Amino acid sequence: MTEPLILKPALHEKIWGGTALRDVYDFDIPSENTGEAWVISGHPNGPVTVTNGKYAGKTVAELWHDEPTLFANKDVDRPFPLLVKILDAHRDLSVQVHPDDKYAGEHAGELGKTESWYILSAEPGATIYYGHTAKDKQTFDQEVDNADWDKLLQKVPVKAGDFFYVPSGTLHALGEGVLTLETQQSSDVTYRVYDFDRVDAKTGEKRDLHLADAKNVTTVPFVPTKPEQKVSHIEDLTLTELVTAPYFNVVKWDIAGRATVDATAPYTLATVVDGDIELTVFGVTYTLAKGASFILPNDVESWTINGHATLITSTPGPKSL
Repeated sequence: MTEPLILKPALHEKIWGGTALRDVYDFDIPSENTGEAWVISGHPNGPVTVTNGKYAGKTVAELWHDEPTLFANKDVDRPFPLLVKILDAHRDLSVQVHPDDKYAGEHAGELGKTESWYILSAEPGATIYYGHTAKDKQTFDQEVDNADWDKLLQKVPVKAGDFFYVPSGTLHALGEGVLTLETQQSSDVTYRVYDFDRVDAKTGEKRDLHLADAKNVTTVPFVPTKPEQKVSHIEDLTLTELVTAPYFNVVKWDIAGRATVDATAPYTLATVVDGDIELTVFGVTYTLAKGASFILPNDVESWTINGHATLITSTPGPKSL
């Protein structure tokens, strides 16, 4: 094959979504309340399709199972392990928590959900909810039951370029005015803790909360994980290692010219979050604009990037191989 897999995203409407996915990335959004673009996904709730080459029209999930050599996949019965999204938090997301693999497998038949956030843009004064203040489980449960959110929840100011690692068990939410690229395990299991008492216009009802499950899976006490960032260079490419973790590794590529890169993993996921590039693989050049996402499969051993752009890339960690 020896070609990248260029992907068409799956768009999702959300109560908290807006129009930034269209305004910033030119995605064809379904409504003025579009919250998520699943840009690289094999999950059944948001399958994305290949737009180029031999596999045009195939989904990532189909290729993962039917063409496992593209990913050096040794177990076709397991799901494609990673999921990349761009999220438009036009309003606050619900405060939520995700389970680990064991709990999610037993209660939802899915993978757990450890994730990470690269902040693409943030309005002045924007914040996220990241962690909580409870020092023991009894206090946590009591403050949840009493809806003592001002005391329990931790808010953190954010700006473009910030990065957060969000392991399963972390109480969290994106705040209003934040545009984010999320790299995560391929899971759609969410336990909602607090939704600001808002009513869903489509149903006329408040959205369900999942307090029992949330209490079961939230890590207490909360200890933030701050990955050490490492910077390296390949010709005109600056690589900033954002996190090296059990399920995924995330690296920011800043290209200002030209660079030839060798593969370091069975496959690499990439999204152009700013600028545009020319990607050359085995003598064929692909022009990719801001918002484009692609996979460099196992048989692409090297590639050349030319342009002025920023990409967020990821590779599978040891627990995703």
